[in-house]
Formats: sequence, C-alpha cells, structure tokens
Amino acid sequence: MNADLNPRNQTSKDQSPEKTKVLILGGTGEMGQWFTRFFKERGYEVTVWGKGGKKEIARKLEVPFASNLEEAVPESDIVIVSVPINVTEETIVKFAPKMKAGSLLMDFTSIKVKPMVAMRKFAPSGVEILGTHPMFGPTIPTIRGQTVILVPVKGRSEKWFPRIRELFEKGGAHVEITTAAEHDRLVSVVQGLTHFAYITIGTTIDRLNFDVKRSRKFVSPVYDIMLDFVGRILGQNPYLYALIQMENPGVLEVHDAFITECEALSRLVRAHDEEGFVKKMKAGARQYGDTAHALRKSDKLINSRIAEYETILNSVGKVCGFSHNYSGKIHVGTLEKVGPDEVTLIKLVSKGTSPHIKNKFVKLKLENIRLLSESELWEWRKENLKHSTRDISVLIPEGANPEVILKATDTNKQLAACEISDIYRGFNGKDCKGFNQGDYKEFNRIETEKEREEKEREEKEREETKRLGVTYRITVFGDCDADSVEADITALLCGLGCRVREKNLRPRR
Repeated sequence: MNADLNPRNQTSKDQSPEKTKVLILGGTGEMGQWFTRFFKERGYEVTVWGKGGKKEIARKLEVPFASNLEEAVPESDIVIVSVPINVTEETIVKFAPKMKAGSLLMDFTSIKVKPMVAMRKFAPSGVEILGTHPMFGPTIPTIRGQTVILVPVKGRSEKWFPRIRELFEKGGAHVEITTAAEHDRLVSVVQGLTHFAYITIGTTIDRLNFDVKRSRKFVSPVYDIMLDFVGRILGQNPYLYALIQMENPGVLEVHDAFITECEALSRLVRAHDEEGFVKKMKAGARQYGDTAHALRKSDKLINSRIAEYETILNSVGKVCGFSHNYSGKIHVGTLEKVGPDEVTLIKLVSKGTSPHIKNKFVKLKLENIRLLSESELWEWRKENLKHSTRDISVLIPEGANPEVILKATDTNKQLAACEISDIYRGFNGKDCKGFNQGDYKEFNRIETEKEREEKEREEKEREETKRLGVTYRITVFGDCDADSVEADITALLCGLGCRVREKNLRPRR
C-alpha cells in the first residue's frame, strides 16, 4: 500500500499515527453522509459542512462540523464537493483558492465538464484535482460491486489519482476512467434517458389515473420489476433528478431523440403498420448488440425473485429471519403467513425482551426485506436467544477419537454449540460398582456355571470402565426443546458405540 494512502501513517516510532484529513462540503446531505461513513470506517479524519448548519447530523455521524470553513479548508488534505449540481461551481470558486499545496480537490457531481473547468481554473497550481462520480445512491449499503467514475487531469492528478483509485478498488468498487466530455455524453443517456423514461412512465400513470396497486395483481415479472424501478426513481429527491436533467447540455439532444422515436412508434401503431413496427424493433436490437446476454441477465434477476419468494412460501411454520433493507434491523420468528406483498412473523423472544411479551406478531413488506441465509440465521439465534446447557457423559469405544465423535453432532441444527468439557479414564480400582482387585482371585474359586457367567459379565463391565470417558456439553438454542435435543444427541452418541456413563439431565443454565 502506498504510504500516503494509509491514513494511519506512522511518522516515527515515538509519534502517534497521523490521519489524512477529509473535509466534505455537503457532508450533511445523504450522499455526503454515505461517504463520511466510508472514509471514517477506513481510518480517515473526517469533518463535514452543510449549508443548513445541521450539526445534529455531524453528531450522529460522530464527526466534527466545520463551523469555520476559512480555517477548515486550508487544514484539509482532501476537500470533497458534494453539493447540488447548480451550486457546485460557485462552491468551487469560493473555496478552491483556499486549499493548501499538495492537497486534493474532488467533486461528486453528476456532470463533469463544468466542475472540471472550475476546479482547473480556481484551485491553486499546487492543488491536485480529480473529478469523481459515484454511480449509485445513498441507499446502497456498500461500495462493493458499484461503479465509480474517475476523471483525472494530466499534470494535476499525479499523486492522488492512483491512491484514490486503489482506495475504491480495495473496497470492491469497479473504477472506470474517462474524460469529462465523454462522461457527460455517456451520462446523458445512462442517467438522462433512463430517468426521463422512468419519470415519464410515472407521470403517464398519473395522467391516466391508473391503479398501480391493483395492477400488481395482474403482473408479469417484467412489469413488476419495471414498476419497482419507476417507483425507485419517483420516491427519491425530485430536485436532484431535475438538476440531472437540466444541467447536462447533452440531455436535451437525448430528449429530442426519445420524443421523436415515441411519436414515430405511435404513428406505426395507429396505422397498424406491423412491418414498420417490426423493422424499428429489429433496428433497435442491432444497435443494442447482445440481446441474448440481456435476456440471460434479466432471466437471472426474475428467477432470483421467484426463487426467494418460493423459499419464503416453503418456510411457513418454520423459524425464519429477515433483514430490513433500510433500517438494517433483523426480525426473527416463526413464519406465520406469506401474502403477495407481506409476511407475518411470530417473533422470538430474545435477550432483553420483557418476559410478558410473547407471540408478538409483526408484518413486513416483502419489498423491504431480505431473507437471511441459514448461516446468518444461525449466528443471530446464537447471539440473541437464551440457551440451555446440558452435559452428557459417555464411555467412548476403545480407540475412538473424542474430537471425531464431537464433529458428528454438527448434524443437529438445534445446537448453538457442542464442546468437550471433560475427558477422564473410567477405571480407578474403586468406582466400578464396588469391585476391587481382589475380585480376580475369587473368580478362580467359583465352581458353578451360573456364578461363572455372572462373574464374566462383571469382568466385562470392569473392562469397559477402562474405556475413555468423555463429557460432551451441548448448548441448545433457546427456541428449541432442550430435553428433546438432549435425547437426540444421546441417541446419536450411543449409535456411534458410546455408552452413557452418568445421567445429567438438569440444565446448568
């Protein structure tokens, strides 16, 4: 790792680590908060500023609020401009000249030509600049798998560009390098056309006074997914989407082409020109390119939704866990009911829950939740439920390995843990039902067959006491019947050739 990329650089053995200071202008906004957490989690010293002066957000993020930018800007190693598009240039003009030599100025704007011109013009020559556009929104939980576009400038990005790129890539992001002009041209379609089309669908539904909720009862998978994306756009900050449409000059050309094509297709439909419609669609497919690849990817998306729903349906009556996509809260309980839009759980009573709260029902919207995997559910139950502990003491077969027998208990999914709490030798000359070494001499004096058989049986028992004794301690999940689980594990051990040495049915806790 490059030395300057590591925010915990040790300048000497006696000095404390120095942290890279990051100032986010617009850090109290949604995207600013996201990147405040991102940099903070990686050890950077983050300070935020917002025009609204919302210091409570800074407190929530546990970072300082820059009350005096005249001091904060020159002290910062990295200054990030994360303000609305229409005030990005004026923010750069005002604060870029105050930056110190060797520092970095970045912007997170959805357009690049205008901000890059402003940064090159107003940032001092010793200040590096790097255009940046995260291609995701603040609802995304992690940068892993997301795209970040970087626009370096020759001669002004030599020190910081490779380090910022490495930072994002180490987080799992895909970094794309381009120029400001190419960025704005591509984004005029990637965002401009996409958002415009989805918003237009939403406003058309409004014009038609169409019942979206009822229409979902008649959905095809493609329509259902399309509605979700339309709702996703409509449910976000409309001012942001207005500026994305209005501040990129290339968007108007895209609008003109889109409207022209809508009108052309509508005329073909009105004229019942089937061949003309087919010709248009085929031309679009040729320009699109690999439609087969798109079909496979969309099938994968559709099938994953169907598969998750089927899994949830098949889990009725079982203990399930769901993670809320936005709050991050975990809900675990017995799945009572599954509807087309929501699930009903009888929540498990976890640690800290009042004893009188039982059979608490909770309803969760399907679009807001993710089904926990088996391992995630296991971890939650282990950490949050009150468990019972039992000891099972057995004599294991001669030559058997206690650890191998222990691994066999992994098959029981009702155990939070199983461990060996004690290993001992069973025979000590005294504890074998009253027998001692003198019994061997007496054995030779027995004359009757019945007595001989009895003594042989007793000798066999005495030999068994020489087998290795092991106590297996099982921890049973709090939502399971401890007696039943103990009986199952005892039967398993006996099936492996063990013999129960002593009964210990009462739980330790």
